[in-house]
This record gives sequence, structure tokens and C-alpha cells, in this order.
Amino acid sequence: MAIVDDLPQLEQLLNDLITRYEQYFIGLEKREPLPLLDEVQKIVRRYAATPINNTMYKHRYTMLVARFNTYREHWNRIVKLIEEGRYSRDRFIGDLHRRQGGSGTRARGEAAQPQRDNEAERVYQEFREARKACNLPVDKLSRDMVAVTIEKSRPALAARLGTDDLTFRVVVENGKPKIKASSRKKASE
Repeated sequence: MAIVDDLPQLEQLLNDLITRYEQYFIGLEKREPLPLLDEVQKIVRRYAATPINNTMYKHRYTMLVARFNTYREHWNRIVKLIEEGRYSRDRFIGDLHRRQGGSGTRARGEAAQPQRDNEAERVYQEFREARKACNLPVDKLSRDMVAVTIEKSRPALAARLGTDDLTFRVVVENGKPKIKASSRKKASE
């Protein structure tokens, strides 16, 4: 086959591989998609030493290989965490169950402080992992520092978002982790 035929196939296989790995990491797939990974690697290796004269095909191939390598590093890091027992596939589901567990019988004020403490702990862990993933130092980072930062910004965020019921998440933008806030979605009562 020529590169003209292999590039669309490589792109499709790579998209499928990304989807299958995400399904594996959240627990929908029981096994790592190694046969599909081998198939993608075979196509990548086929053209690694072959000169590609057409600039458009060469650029497209290079971009697909770069995308593949980036994802492969990400996957290897997560697989290593899984093997070490430090990766929680159910972190989101566990947080959701903790939030919903028994909240119907307690008053909002009684549940707010323990929920904030749990959220501060969760955000701290996520922020710490994100800093590690971005190769940033975590020595001076503490739970109290994250909790104080969240509580200090809470009034301004509540005024801006129009609600006191906020949830925080960690995102990575331009290689740096940040803590973002949004209003908590209410479960239908």
C-alpha cells in the first residue's frame, strides 16, 4: 500500500485507539487494546525510514505520529499508575456517591462543611497529580494551602456565578495546572 492509502487508515486507527484506551481507563474495556496499538505502530514504523516526497503527506504523517507519541506517553503513564495501584478508575463515581449518600435527610448547612473538606481533599490530590504530570514541584504544596485558596476565592466566585453551591476541578492549560470553579449541578429532587 502507498502512503496515500495508509494515512486515512492510520488516522482512523489512531482515533479508534484513543477511544479504546479511554474506555479501558474508565473500566468499560477489560483489557488494554494492545492488538490495535500494534497495528498503529506497524503503520508508523513502515514510513519512519521511508522518505516521503509529497510535502502534504509528509506533514500529515508527521502530525499523526506526533499525536500518537503524545498519547502513547500519556497511556504509558496511566498504565504504570494502574500497575502500581495508584490509579483510581472510579474517582469520579466515588465522589458522586459520597455527595449523594444520605444528603436527602441532612440539612444543607450540616452537610456543607464536611462536603467542602472532602472537596478540598479531592482538589488537592488532583492538583498534586496534575503538577506531577506537568513535571512541576510539589514539595511546598499542602492541603491547607489548597483549602485556603479555595475558601479565599469562594465569595468572589459565588458573586460572579450567582450561587454559593460551587464545585472545583483541576484543569491543565498551557502546561500548568489550574483550579477552576463552576456551579454545582443539582440532582432532580
